[in-house]
Amino acid sequence: MARIAIGGWQHETNTFATIKADYDAFEQADEWPPMREGESMLEAIEGVHLPINGAIEALTLDGHELLPLLWCSATPSAHVTQHAFEAISDRFITLLKSSMPFDAVYLDLHGAMVCEHLPDGEGEFLKRVRAVVGEDMPIFISLDLHANVTPLMVKEATLMDIFRTYPHIDMGETGSRVGKLLSEHLKQSSSLYKAYRQIDFLIPLNSGCSLIEPCQGIYQALPSFMFNQVVSLSFACGFHLSDIHDVGPAVVAYGYDENDVHQSLNQMVQLVTDSKRAFFEKIWPCEEGVQKAREIVNRKGSTVVLADTQDNPGGGGSGDTTGLLVALINQNVAAAVFGFLSNPDIVCAAMDVGVGGSFEALLGGKSGLKGQKPFRCVAEVEKITDGNLTATGPMYKGARMSLGPCALVNIQGVLVMISSKPVQTADQEMFRHMGIEPDEMDIIALKSSVHFRNDFTELASQILVVESPGAVFSDPTQLEYENIRPNLEILDIDE
Repeated sequence: MARIAIGGWQHETNTFATIKADYDAFEQADEWPPMREGESMLEAIEGVHLPINGAIEALTLDGHELLPLLWCSATPSAHVTQHAFEAISDRFITLLKSSMPFDAVYLDLHGAMVCEHLPDGEGEFLKRVRAVVGEDMPIFISLDLHANVTPLMVKEATLMDIFRTYPHIDMGETGSRVGKLLSEHLKQSSSLYKAYRQIDFLIPLNSGCSLIEPCQGIYQALPSFMFNQVVSLSFACGFHLSDIHDVGPAVVAYGYDENDVHQSLNQMVQLVTDSKRAFFEKIWPCEEGVQKAREIVNRKGSTVVLADTQDNPGGGGSGDTTGLLVALINQNVAAAVFGFLSNPDIVCAAMDVGVGGSFEALLGGKSGLKGQKPFRCVAEVEKITDGNLTATGPMYKGARMSLGPCALVNIQGVLVMISSKPVQTADQEMFRHMGIEPDEMDIIALKSSVHFRNDFTELASQILVVESPGAVFSDPTQLEYENIRPNLEILDIDE
């Protein structure tokens, strides 16, 4: 039996977004639990579909003693502030030192954290952890599929293993896999070999979905490339909204035979490279998307989902742009619901007038995104909630979400769900807690890029990804990068 220190720190940074992640953003609950330490960390994350819970289960089954340190996350946004990074890092290191002696470390990280003062948040954090535990201590890590895997991360970690699904329905499975690999490694007398290579082109966020090609086939093929003594092989799609030198896809491999490790890496890299021109998904102009959805509903009489991908808070969007909502209203769409729009002042106004009341509202457009302004309308209040719910879909299952007070308002026949915080709308229970049964709606317009597919694919007769204003640019060619490496190709998704 070994003593293993465990913890986690999650943030996905969109450097083109406008709202930064300060310390308070990590302290509060949102889709995921709030910052907690020690035993209270275990209580906060219990039953939630997170990598760390998969690791805990695997390590506990193998009889190891677990030393809980700290776990926290913040909704994807612009840079993590210097104060937040330094304060959380210092606390983590203090807890790490106070838990010694131990035999290994497991960390639940994202892999795409960018700070005001650091382009590689996880790399710097791992460097500080390594400085405490020494060169020989095993540090095993689970990472998000959208990790921008950097040379420093590879250097400081003993092993990193990465999600294989987007939507991320294998988070617990990945944590469990890492936990089992750590247990096996502790029994070994030999060292792990590692191999790492960055891919020389950017993958647009939507194109990384593992429910569609080419990623569906790539991830299905991945296990067949794990030759002989290879214990871990991972492909990260990267997060194209981080303007850093090491942005983009990468492949990492680990094993106890150096030749096997490099053979696995080379074949995986070749498969991804050969698939380069297949990384594309049609994005509908906003008005055209709404018109197409109406045609499908009229023809089939079934539900259509419109994904407001560019204002997805799950990718750093503010959640307060109204382009898609205005398109729904302009086309007199009936039996439609739109959400969640992040607008705490509108929630307060709805609470003031109460259910059944109405008020003139300046909706959304307050985040400072260039070219956006509030939409003036009359809102009729249909429901008020406290925003607390337990998710039921495959990805977020068990998550005790805290959206802050929420309001359901009717604007010219379109139902609009409004939250107090930016939240990705990716679980059907988010609708039900507002009194809406999703399968009774003709059109569901939601702020998400891909994660919604985990709980809405079977419900929808068709899914249309629409291009409405927002900071989560679906097309990398629209971005003005300043820090990416010179040889990195930016694919034109319209080619």
